[in-house]
Amino acid sequence: MGKTVAILRNPEIYANRKEEIVARMFGVIDPDHPYIKHIYSGGDYLIGGEVELLGKITYNDGLDKWRKTATELTEEFAAKGADTVYAFQTRNPTHAGHAYLMRSAGEDLRAKGYQKPVLWLSPLGGWTKSDDVPLDVRVRQHERVLEAGTSHPGGLDPETTVMAIWPAPMVYAGPTEVQFHAKSRRSAGASYFVVGRDPAGMKGSPNAVAHPDDDLYDGDHGRYVLQNSPGIGDMKMLSFVKVMYDITDNVMKVPDASRMDDFISISGTKMRLLARNGAVPCSPTNIPTDLVEANCIPSGFMVPDGWKGVVDYYKNVDDSERWIPWSRPRVEPTVASRTKYEGQFGTGGFKLVHKEYDSFWHDIPLRPSGESDGIINLVTEIPMRVTAKMEVQKTVEGNPIMQDKNKDGSPRYYSYGTPFFNYGFIPQTWEDPSMISPEGNFADNDPLDVMEVGGDALPMGSITPCRVLGSLELIDEGETDHKIICIALSDPDAPSIHSMDDLDRVKPGHTARLVDWLKRYKTSDGKPENSLARDTPTTAQEANDIIAETHARWRKLCGHGDDAGVAVSSLKGTDGFALDSPACRGD
Repeated sequence: MGKTVAILRNPEIYANRKEEIVARMFGVIDPDHPYIKHIYSGGDYLIGGEVELLGKITYNDGLDKWRKTATELTEEFAAKGADTVYAFQTRNPTHAGHAYLMRSAGEDLRAKGYQKPVLWLSPLGGWTKSDDVPLDVRVRQHERVLEAGTSHPGGLDPETTVMAIWPAPMVYAGPTEVQFHAKSRRSAGASYFVVGRDPAGMKGSPNAVAHPDDDLYDGDHGRYVLQNSPGIGDMKMLSFVKVMYDITDNVMKVPDASRMDDFISISGTKMRLLARNGAVPCSPTNIPTDLVEANCIPSGFMVPDGWKGVVDYYKNVDDSERWIPWSRPRVEPTVASRTKYEGQFGTGGFKLVHKEYDSFWHDIPLRPSGESDGIINLVTEIPMRVTAKMEVQKTVEGNPIMQDKNKDGSPRYYSYGTPFFNYGFIPQTWEDPSMISPEGNFADNDPLDVMEVGGDALPMGSITPCRVLGSLELIDEGETDHKIICIALSDPDAPSIHSMDDLDRVKPGHTARLVDWLKRYKTSDGKPENSLARDTPTTAQEANDIIAETHARWRKLCGHGDDAGVAVSSLKGTDGFALDSPACRGD
């Protein structure tokens, strides 16, 4: 978490000309195309440069053994005695039709005079759209294909095959993208690239201008463009047409026009439906005309253990945290020693709780014992340089720290660079939504947020005494969201920093960076800039007054003192709040 893996040398900032990029890359008009939407969601500028890797990138997701550098690949090809290498890219489970194309390509190369052509089975490892088969499901299925070897028509010979994940994303740009897919494989020693129908293509959305709910690209255009692509050099294409399942011998092959009744087509849609229904192998000698009604899959369509994995995925497709959609590092979070967590960091199942306090929000004191009003306890939710948007959960028992979610349910991340501050909240505070600012905005119904400006990352869930320096008032979608600015008493600069003026004297420009972050951090997601009530921070005393007010509101929320008889149901915005902890409304 927060590990430096590369350095960007000679950076260049340039305009993000979205329309031109989309027009040149995709050549289609479909505002709901997943990657076109991604491009339009970006900001106005892009940054590029020369990337210097500081070591091999690892993801710790159980698939790293299949991630090989170009050097490692060329060495493995040589170890297998390859006199030529042909690459086959996958973004789906490998069925017998794919295996037929790969084996046929090898036979064609031997017919050309090669003695030991080696297949590079190359599953795409980067971003894919949400309804594509996850990377781990594909790789595990490919493992079963290699284990089956030549004993099954859907298997591949491991002696002449090298599997290695290729890290690129799939952007579904059809003929333009397939040129990159082919040419990039040259860097690791491929001399041939197997290309089939509609490479890098997809169906259009209902809002596609010319071809709604139909293929965006002509199925043959990718092959035609690739064969005539400038800069392809000595690389050659191995092009194939559609294959079908021959019921006479249970093998997928190019159909024989003289006996088409012996061939059946198993589309991707039908395969997914059969997998979701848990289809079992059909009788090899009696394959029904309606596979869906019989709920069976021809025995030669896919290696049996590989099919079991595909069935397992489609029957549990909604269990999103079980799967690895594409290559994203799995890291162990840096958490405080007095905390414990369950679940995988970076998923909705991650939950951090304190070992000694029942609730992060209610049971940790507002400030350290014996400290003055200017010192508060900071509970760190997001350590410095961490982009996962972690936050205390108001409606979950014990108020654990979990990852926030986007509207589609996916884990939320900051995309406006990496935070240069520690982010958290002050316990026993509440920005009561019945509070109205002078500008007429209601408070945001959360504990009071904190931006800690020291030089070191604080562990998630840590409780840190922090000196209040001031605050900024963010206006976020019509709500007031105060950001208290403080510095940890343990920071080496803390003795010299007692105010916002001190902060800019010791760390010139730091306040301006905080203001920029708060205004612009959502723009990289395609949203407009936020606004602040004012661009200059409050004084420490004004910030402490805000803390006192929100602490009083928290006491009312928890029914303390003069508010002991106040019913939670009478307080605005409190439906579902978890308040049953010892320091709030618990026993």
